[in-house]
Amino acid sequence: MEKINVSKVIDESKFNSFHFILVCWGFFILLADGYDLMVYGSVIPSLIDEWSISSSTAGFIGSLTLIGSLIGNLIFSIFSDKFGRKITIITCVISFSFFTMLCGIAFGPVDFAIYRFIAGLALGGVMPIVIALISDYVPKTVRSMLIGVASTGFAVGGIFVALVGSSIITNIGWEWMFIFGGFPLLVVPFLIKYLPDSLSFYLKKNNYDRVHSILKKVNPSHVPTNDQVFEIDLPKKGVPAVELFKEKRGVSTLAFWVSTFMLLLMVYGLGTWLPQIMVEAGYPLQSSLMFLLALNFGAMFGQVGGGLLADRIGSKKILIGMFLLGAISLTLFGFQFEAVLLYILVGIAGACTTGGQAVNNAYASKFYPGFAKSTGVGWALGMGRFGAIVGPAMGGLLLDLNVPIIINFIMFAIPGILAAIAITFVQDRYSEFKMESSNELKVGVTKYSNG
Repeated sequence: MEKINVSKVIDESKFNSFHFILVCWGFFILLADGYDLMVYGSVIPSLIDEWSISSSTAGFIGSLTLIGSLIGNLIFSIFSDKFGRKITIITCVISFSFFTMLCGIAFGPVDFAIYRFIAGLALGGVMPIVIALISDYVPKTVRSMLIGVASTGFAVGGIFVALVGSSIITNIGWEWMFIFGGFPLLVVPFLIKYLPDSLSFYLKKNNYDRVHSILKKVNPSHVPTNDQVFEIDLPKKGVPAVELFKEKRGVSTLAFWVSTFMLLLMVYGLGTWLPQIMVEAGYPLQSSLMFLLALNFGAMFGQVGGGLLADRIGSKKILIGMFLLGAISLTLFGFQFEAVLLYILVGIAGACTTGGQAVNNAYASKFYPGFAKSTGVGWALGMGRFGAIVGPAMGGLLLDLNVPIIINFIMFAIPGILAAIAITFVQDRYSEFKMESSNELKVGVTKYSNG
């Protein structure tokens, strides 16, 4: 019998059309995810004016959305590792698209907040699963970069909000910003037909034809025969979250949780309040939305460039540098600069916060074994959602207190320093990558034969 180490076949594959299509699907799904999450920040001034709500109330609604995201991260990531990535992704896409669309016909802040909370469940759940699915299949040598490329979809969604927000809100009303969020529902049939599931799921279902078909696409050098035995990490009995603390992974797990908390505080705090902070600083709404555009353009460069450097230099070194640079750029926001320099600083902040989070997600996806990959990334994002909840609430409170503008930005810069400190505690020697590189198969590996 010929033994086929599935992880090795994938790791040693060369980037091809199968990987390209998978990354494109991930890009599209995260674009929709980014649009639906970021769209709220663009309509806050309109909601405050139309519904006569305070900044604190608007911040609470933003945080309520992220509470839903927190719960979605924890629940859907476990569901994905136990029952399959594909069905979970499709469920999330249908849910967040439908309830985002309902926000456009809300009668007031109460039902609007309910719709945002329910949408948040799926919005939070989809990202770690998409990242895990891409990590399942792409070559090891470009894994962080390709996850970064797919993650730029999130930033592009935010860019689209900034590009169309001012025109749509002014001409046809803020409601249409949410109605357009239902567009991904039209793409669901194509996801059902073309999106793959993980190989461990197909092996668990004894679907060997599908396994051979995908392995052939991933690595054309694979030649199917009738006497092959597959070696792969399969879902284990019990709760996958327990695996995050086994085999000396506990300290690293906590480090990922803390760094993600700090990053998401920065990402969602700025994503929600940057336009309004700039309005308070004296910029018109249209100009303030352009700062949001610059933030997301910077995020795209950070996601791809940071991932590329992480594949070559090492994730930990790159992340520490990105987090510290992001903190410096945010601190400098509070000073008076020419518009061009200010846009550059905003772009750097986007590269090091949203971009840094993409690299952080890729780092976590490589750290955990396949049977706990979604759970590892999802629970890091889930615990990080506490930071995402704090960020918008903190921004609203600071604006209500009328503190100097520079204080707003310093408060968002401090978490960057703390994230850099936290990531130093990740212990690479206990990661999946290190164990695979030394050719050690983890206890509990299951062998399947197609003969």
